[in-house]
Amino acid sequence: MKTALVVDDQANVRRLIRDYLTQEGFRVVEAENGAQALLAARRERPDVILLDIMMPEMNGYDTIRAYRREGSAPIILLTARQDEAEKVLGLELGADDYVTKPFGMRELVARIHAVLRRVAGRGDGGAVEDETLRAADITLDRATHAVAVAGRVISLTPSEFELLSTLMRTPGRVYSRAQLLERLTGDEGESFERTIDTHIRNLRAKIEPTPAAPIYIETVFGVGYRFRNTADQGK
Repeated sequence: MKTALVVDDQANVRRLIRDYLTQEGFRVVEAENGAQALLAARRERPDVILLDIMMPEMNGYDTIRAYRREGSAPIILLTARQDEAEKVLGLELGADDYVTKPFGMRELVARIHAVLRRVAGRGDGGAVEDETLRAADITLDRATHAVAVAGRVISLTPSEFELLSTLMRTPGRVYSRAQLLERLTGDEGESFERTIDTHIRNLRAKIEPTPAAPIYIETVFGVGYRFRNTADQGK
């Protein structure tokens, strides 16, 4: 049974999500603010965190900052904000996805299953892929969800891991933002393609020697991204 931590200052919202997820087979833990969420996350070790942005005492952004220093469970933001910049900020801080209030429960559950598949190393819901990818100085192990760059272990969010895995599996192939977005969410949903740009920027900050001049993940302007062919590394 997977555990979902639901963090929202509105009791009726938590109750609605709790009742639906319980019917879907989840164990649900609740918190009404960020401080409570951090304590619950340490105690319960949730498989996924559903996190409201606008909360008193400790908002969602501060909660992400604090949690990402100690935990790697996927985070889905629950936001009433329509402003794209607000959503991008959450992604930049380490969230994996978001849904905009009011949202349908079926959509929320679909997003949860999508991020859980990334953690489990499942591409499209099939068997866990026991696969190790190596390119240049990077080693990626899908079975253990581990990444090392020049022997140094790197902590990636589930979304960052899935993007790197997708790009490394076919070096030289160019993926459009829409293709990468579909890889993450299972469908295009409501997410905007800038989501991919944000995850790629975060990923580069972790694996590239000089993120502003990337040598692993290249931007193909007007198209999308690709992982450089091993033969091209160092040229």
